Amino acid sequence: MQNKLSISNLDFFYGKAQALYEISLEIPERQVMAFIGPSGCGKSTFLRTLNRMNDTIPGIRVEGDVLIDGKNIYESGTDVVALRRKVGMVFQKSNPFPKTIFENVAYGIRINRIHKDKTDLEMRVEKALYDAALWDEVKDRLHTSAFGLSGGQQQRLCIARALAVQPEVILMDEPASALDPIATQKIEELVVELKKRYTIVIVTHNMQQAARVSDKTAFFMLGKLVEVNPTQKMFTSPDEKLTEDYITGRFG
Repeated sequence: MQNKLSISNLDFFYGKAQALYEISLEIPERQVMAFIGPSGCGKSTFLRTLNRMNDTIPGIRVEGDVLIDGKNIYESGTDVVALRRKVGMVFQKSNPFPKTIFENVAYGIRINRIHKDKTDLEMRVEKALYDAALWDEVKDRLHTSAFGLSGGQQQRLCIARALAVQPEVILMDEPASALDPIATQKIEELVVELKKRYTIVIVTHNMQQAARVSDKTAFFMLGKLVEVNPTQKMFTSPDEKLTEDYITGRFG
């Protein structure tokens, strides 16, 4: 299994405060990697280092390497816009634009100029909605406001928006934490389906969710990577006592 991302000796600072310590991790291509750990352990901060989303915060500093397909994304001269097109992001709270369903998905296609003409644009929007398991639910209301969708549909719309620009990696920061059980199940089924074509990294507080959707799991604690293992092993016979204590609910 080829690695899509390779992180080595990553340290991360907010001003003088260090948030991540010497993280080294390999993320295989076309698999789902789950990040688990208690609140404030650094998993979301680490997720956002993978497409330089933290760059927007004043005073941050990153040391170490993040390689995607062997290329260091923190090298000077990196095209961050192109990077974020390649490494899409889905946030905890669905954040559709105040536009129609169609325009939400078309937005990235337009600004990145990846369509040939109007017909091509429409086909790309349809494919992204189809891939996000949303097409059948919205095909008759594409030109109505995205805010008319349910919470679960809005989150799948945000996934469609990420897919529309043809990324290779999708980062998901607790994508189902605000959703009801039925909507959560749809997102989980979608994640399992999408890994056939994409490398997916998901932050989750939900242990059962990590067990259901991921191939590998990484456990973080106080800004450090405690353990990373195939998910089944992680949840049945972890290497570290700290991991076992967290998974069995002794703390966290």
